[in-house]
Amino acid sequence: MNSTAETDAIVKEITIKASAERIFEALTDPDQRLKWWGAEGLYRSTHAESDLRPGGKWITRGTAGGGRAFSVKGEYRVIERPRALAFTWLPDWEPNAIVTLVRFDLDENNGVTTVRLTHSGLGESARAHHQGWPRMLGWLKAFVEGAAASPAA
Repeated sequence: MNSTAETDAIVKEITIKASAERIFEALTDPDQRLKWWGAEGLYRSTHAESDLRPGGKWITRGTAGGGRAFSVKGEYRVIERPRALAFTWLPDWEPNAIVTLVRFDLDENNGVTTVRLTHSGLGESARAHHQGWPRMLGWLKAFVEGAAASPAA
Protein backbone atom coordinates (compact mmCIF):
# COMPACT_ATOMS: atom_id res chain seq x y z
CA MET A 1 0.00 0.00 0.00
CA ASN A 2 1.40 3.36 -1.00
CA SER A 3 0.75 6.49 1.00
CA THR A 4 1.61 10.15 1.03
CA ALA A 5 0.72 12.90 3.44
CA GLU A 6 0.11 16.55 2.79
CA THR A 7 -0.45 19.16 5.44
CA ASP A 8 -4.17 18.57 5.77
CA ALA A 9 -4.73 15.50 3.56
CA ILE A 10 -4.07 11.80 3.51
CA VAL A 11 -3.59 9.90 0.26
CA LYS A 12 -3.53 6.08 0.28
CA GLU A 13 -3.42 3.61 -2.60
CA ILE A 14 -4.10 -0.11 -2.75
CA THR A 15 -4.43 -2.62 -5.59
CA ILE A 16 -7.41 -4.96 -5.51
CA LYS A 17 -7.97 -7.97 -7.77
CA ALA A 18 -11.51 -7.02 -8.77
CA SER A 19 -13.32 -4.78 -11.21
CA ALA A 20 -13.87 -1.12 -10.44
CA GLU A 21 -17.62 -1.79 -10.60
CA ARG A 22 -17.38 -4.49 -7.89
CA ILE A 23 -15.37 -2.16 -5.63
CA PHE A 24 -17.73 0.76 -6.27
CA GLU A 25 -20.64 -1.47 -5.19
CA ALA A 26 -18.86 -2.47 -1.97
CA LEU A 27 -18.25 1.21 -1.21
CA THR A 28 -21.78 2.42 -1.93
CA ASP A 29 -24.21 -0.40 -1.09
CA PRO A 30 -25.12 0.00 2.61
CA ASP A 31 -25.71 -3.74 3.07
CA GLN A 32 -22.28 -4.60 1.69
CA ARG A 33 -20.57 -1.80 3.63
CA LEU A 34 -21.88 -3.22 6.90
CA LYS A 35 -20.24 -6.57 6.11
CA TRP A 36 -16.69 -5.22 5.84
CA TRP A 37 -16.30 -1.75 7.40
CA GLY A 38 -15.15 -2.52 10.94
CA ALA A 39 -13.70 -5.32 13.01
CA GLU A 40 -14.57 -6.96 16.31
CA GLY A 41 -12.78 -5.33 19.24
CA LEU A 42 -12.12 -2.13 17.30
CA TYR A 43 -15.45 -0.86 16.04
CA ARG A 44 -18.32 -2.33 14.11
CA SER A 45 -20.78 -0.57 11.84
CA THR A 46 -24.32 -1.74 12.58
CA HIS A 47 -26.51 0.60 10.52
CA ALA A 48 -25.97 2.36 7.20
CA GLU A 49 -28.19 4.56 5.05
CA SER A 50 -27.30 5.95 1.66
CA ASP A 51 -29.06 8.23 -0.82
CA LEU A 52 -26.57 7.67 -3.65
CA ARG A 53 -26.89 10.83 -5.73
CA PRO A 54 -25.03 14.15 -5.75
CA GLY A 55 -26.36 16.03 -2.72
CA GLY A 56 -27.74 12.82 -1.21
CA LYS A 57 -27.06 12.12 2.45
CA TRP A 58 -25.42 9.09 4.01
CA ILE A 59 -24.89 7.95 7.61
CA THR A 60 -23.24 5.01 9.32
CA ARG A 61 -23.78 4.13 12.98
CA GLY A 62 -22.10 1.51 15.07
CA THR A 63 -20.39 0.49 18.26
CA ALA A 64 -16.78 1.26 19.11
CA GLY A 65 -14.53 -0.58 21.55
CA GLY A 66 -15.98 -0.52 25.05
CA GLY A 67 -19.52 -0.37 23.68
CA ARG A 68 -19.50 3.35 22.88
CA ALA A 69 -21.95 4.30 20.10
CA PHE A 70 -20.63 6.30 17.16
CA SER A 71 -21.84 7.78 13.90
CA VAL A 72 -20.32 9.39 10.86
CA LYS A 73 -22.34 11.17 8.21
CA GLY A 74 -22.00 13.25 5.11
CA GLU A 75 -23.26 14.20 1.69
CA TYR A 76 -22.31 12.76 -1.69
CA ARG A 77 -20.47 15.25 -3.90
CA VAL A 78 -19.17 13.18 -6.84
CA ILE A 79 -20.64 9.94 -8.21
CA GLU A 80 -18.98 8.82 -11.44
CA ARG A 81 -19.71 5.11 -11.50
CA PRO A 82 -17.42 3.16 -11.38
CA ARG A 83 -14.45 5.55 -11.47
CA ALA A 84 -14.96 8.13 -8.74
CA LEU A 85 -16.85 8.68 -5.52
CA ALA A 86 -16.55 11.68 -3.20
CA PHE A 87 -18.46 12.58 -0.08
CA THR A 88 -18.20 14.80 2.96
CA TRP A 89 -17.22 13.22 6.28
CA LEU A 90 -18.35 14.38 9.73
CA PRO A 91 -17.61 12.01 12.65
CA ASP A 92 -19.26 12.40 16.04
CA TRP A 93 -16.29 11.00 18.00
CA GLU A 94 -13.96 13.94 17.39
CA PRO A 95 -14.45 16.98 19.60
CA ASN A 96 -14.86 20.07 17.41
CA ALA A 97 -15.00 17.93 14.26
CA ILE A 98 -15.08 19.77 10.96
CA VAL A 99 -16.56 18.62 7.67
CA THR A 100 -13.86 17.07 5.49
CA LEU A 101 -13.88 15.44 2.05
CA VAL A 102 -13.21 11.77 1.21
CA ARG A 103 -12.61 10.78 -2.43
CA PHE A 104 -12.09 7.37 -3.98
CA ASP A 105 -10.61 7.15 -7.50
CA LEU A 106 -10.73 3.71 -9.10
CA ASP A 107 -8.50 2.85 -12.07
CA GLU A 108 -9.12 -0.63 -13.50
CA ASN A 109 -6.72 -2.45 -15.78
CA ASN A 110 -7.40 -6.08 -16.83
CA GLY A 111 -9.64 -6.84 -13.85
CA VAL A 112 -7.26 -5.32 -11.28
CA THR A 113 -8.14 -1.95 -9.79
CA THR A 114 -5.95 0.65 -8.13
CA VAL A 115 -7.97 2.40 -5.45
CA ARG A 116 -6.70 5.84 -4.51
CA LEU A 117 -8.25 7.34 -1.39
CA THR A 118 -7.81 11.03 -0.61
CA HIS A 119 -9.13 12.49 2.65
CA SER A 120 -8.66 16.26 2.59
CA GLY A 121 -9.42 19.23 4.80
CA LEU A 122 -8.24 17.41 7.92
CA GLY A 123 -6.04 20.11 9.41
CA GLU A 124 -4.66 19.01 12.77
CA SER A 125 -6.50 15.68 12.75
CA ALA A 126 -4.57 14.35 9.72
CA ARG A 127 -2.20 12.30 11.87
CA ALA A 128 -5.07 10.51 13.61
CA HIS A 129 -6.39 9.21 10.27
CA HIS A 130 -3.11 7.65 9.07
CA GLN A 131 -3.91 4.30 10.72
CA GLY A 132 -7.64 4.21 10.06
CA TRP A 133 -7.69 4.52 6.28
CA PRO A 134 -5.09 1.81 5.52
CA ARG A 135 -6.99 -0.51 7.86
CA MET A 136 -10.26 0.28 6.07
CA LEU A 137 -8.70 -0.29 2.64
CA GLY A 138 -7.41 -3.66 3.86
CA TRP A 139 -10.93 -4.63 4.96
CA LEU A 140 -12.29 -3.52 1.57
CA LYS A 141 -9.68 -5.59 -0.27
CA ALA A 142 -10.33 -8.69 1.85
CA PHE A 143 -14.09 -8.39 1.39
CA VAL A 144 -14.04 -7.78 -2.35
CA GLU A 145 -11.37 -10.34 -3.18
CA GLY A 146 -12.95 -12.91 -0.85
CA ALA A 147 -16.41 -12.26 -2.28
CA ALA A 148 -15.00 -12.40 -5.82
CA ALA A 149 -13.56 -15.85 -5.09
CA SER A 150 -16.81 -17.06 -3.52
CA PRO A 151 -19.29 -18.94 -5.71
CA ALA A 152 -22.12 -16.93 -4.10
CA ALA A 153 -20.69 -13.57 -5.26
